[in-house]
Amino acid sequence: MVNLGCESVKTEAGSFVNRTQSFSYPTAIVSLFTRLLQIPLGVSLLMVTLPVTAQTAPAVPAESSVSVRSSALPFFPPELPPIKPVLPESLTVRLVLKLGERRVYVYEGNEVKARYSVAIGRPGWETPTGSFTVMQKLEHPGWTNPLTGEQMPPGNDNPLGDRWIGFWTDGLNWIGFHGTPNRESIGRAASHGCVRMYNEDVRKLYELVEVGTPVTVEP
Repeated sequence: MVNLGCESVKTEAGSFVNRTQSFSYPTAIVSLFTRLLQIPLGVSLLMVTLPVTAQTAPAVPAESSVSVRSSALPFFPPELPPIKPVLPESLTVRLVLKLGERRVYVYEGNEVKARYSVAIGRPGWETPTGSFTVMQKLEHPGWTNPLTGEQMPPGNDNPLGDRWIGFWTDGLNWIGFHGTPNRESIGRAASHGCVRMYNEDVRKLYELVEVGTPVTVEP
């Protein structure tokens, strides 16, 4: 019987059986161990290191890096169109010349913004009626006499005054709104077809219209 630190029993096959666990050794090792026990005391013993196979736990693989994808998808709010302020529709400026009243009206939409007294064409040189647009704007225009062809440079005596706003042409002659040095003619049929205005009034009208502004001439 060999005592290995735990209570053991020798079997015929040279096996030592622990009451709690059985160990099986080769016969050569058992024989060597038995002879060592028979050596007298005081004799140096040959230190023998018995190879013992350590029982190691099965290798546990290192925790692998696993990407876990959440079943919940990220939330992206829907892209909305940019907010645009709602602005009131721009109102069109237009002119309405009423020959019988000797007045021109400035409309912004359906609202009258200004009105001015005018002189219109004399008999035989009547101001044409119909729908037109502003085609030409000039500051301090020169003038050509339609009867004689005489030209006059800009100035205080120029028949076109301070401003010119042309709205009709036959390719040779022009008709439009303009100032005048002859203030006493305003309110009368006195021109060669053009629409005379006080210089202070035509300067205001000039700032209110653009090329393309509609012009309606009514009887």
